[in-house]
Amino acid sequence: MADVTLKGITKSFGKGGAKRAVDGIDLTIADGEFVVLLGPTGAGKTTTLRLIAGIETPDSGTVSIGGRPMAGLAPASRDVAFVFQQYSLYPHLTVYENLAFPLRSPARRMDPATVDARVREVAKMVRIDHKLENRSTRLSGGEMQRVAIGRALVRRPSIYLMDEPLSSLDAKLRGELRLELKRIQRDLGATLLYVTHDQIEAMTMADRIGILAEGRLVQIGTPREIYADPANLHVAARLGQPHINLLPVDLLSDVPVPPGTKTIGARTEHIAIAREEGGNARVDWIEHLGDQNHLHIKLGEQKLVTLADPDIAVSPGDRIRLSLRNPLYFGQDGQRLV
Repeated sequence: MADVTLKGITKSFGKGGAKRAVDGIDLTIADGEFVVLLGPTGAGKTTTLRLIAGIETPDSGTVSIGGRPMAGLAPASRDVAFVFQQYSLYPHLTVYENLAFPLRSPARRMDPATVDARVREVAKMVRIDHKLENRSTRLSGGEMQRVAIGRALVRRPSIYLMDEPLSSLDAKLRGELRLELKRIQRDLGATLLYVTHDQIEAMTMADRIGILAEGRLVQIGTPREIYADPANLHVAARLGQPHINLLPVDLLSDVPVPPGTKTIGARTEHIAIAREEGGNARVDWIEHLGDQNHLHIKLGEQKLVTLADPDIAVSPGDRIRLSLRNPLYFGQDGQRLV
């Protein structure tokens, strides 16, 4: 495996470079690190992967893998493996043949025994070894994605690039494969750059999360750092379930705020509630989720959502007292105030 470094990477598309997809990104991924790029559609996530892989050429800046500059090198010469959102398997081949395909290229020249040993090792790793003789068209969606991931793993490249590989799967399968993928990455000590718009994938798998917005890397840090210490409103809104409540500064007159505050950010842990006749807020409705509830609250005309214990003794229409404990503060420009 190897470290990956991006310095000042910029890429534009369209006539005259009208659309800047990636804008001056600086990023270093350490050897053996699992980094997730998180952001909405159009933030530049996939373009960043394609620039590292050599599928796109940067307008400016440099990409280095293992300390080696990638300028001018074709994708096949970069020793990267790319897992796409769609499975991209060869439908006429068996699972075994799909896994073996990257190892049988003229550039690798592996002997059949080595190919067989590696295919079976990886098939067992991604838990698809019982389907090796099946054609890929006879697999479920989850099984096909396991084969696609296995086909990348079998090569043992310097870095794995993964572009929302679980997004087309159902929720239960996504949860299972998240755990599998993190286990495999740890076992291999692999360097992995993973793109998603799913905050749960980012929080549960990443060593570090990079938040992208309009082609810029806004903040990068551990999942806990990104959640608890966001740099601005955009970062604060990317993580947290339910989403952070963004409140006008004058909503609660008894909350002391730093000078220049325009918006108060309140997550569940910042909100305290108590049932009280004549309280300052009202329970609007309760969303029952089994082990917890989403409590929908109205404070004047402002709506808030917070997590609550399923046994909490409140009902829709009840008056409550709502107060804030150490919330987040943001200025006029959306930047975090401490």
